Amino acid sequence: EGEFYWADLIGLEVVNGEGHRFGRVARMIETGAHDVLVVQDGERETLIPFVADAIREVSVRDGVIRVEWGEDY
Repeated sequence: EGEFYWADLIGLEVVNGEGHRFGRVARMIETGAHDVLVVQDGERETLIPFVADAIREVSVRDGVIRVEWGEDY
């Protein structure tokens, strides 16, 4: 529980608490300090650290990752 294969996260939709949809996870980056979600919505790309402070819920079954992340990051 609470652990995921990167392959399980690819394609999941990323949404924050205000309902802003960032797009879908295109890939993951390993930075050494922590992993990072690379979320794409058309031409726009958003990088979100895959850490407890930013990730609120991952539901592979529902196809969504809920984040604590503002749309202006």
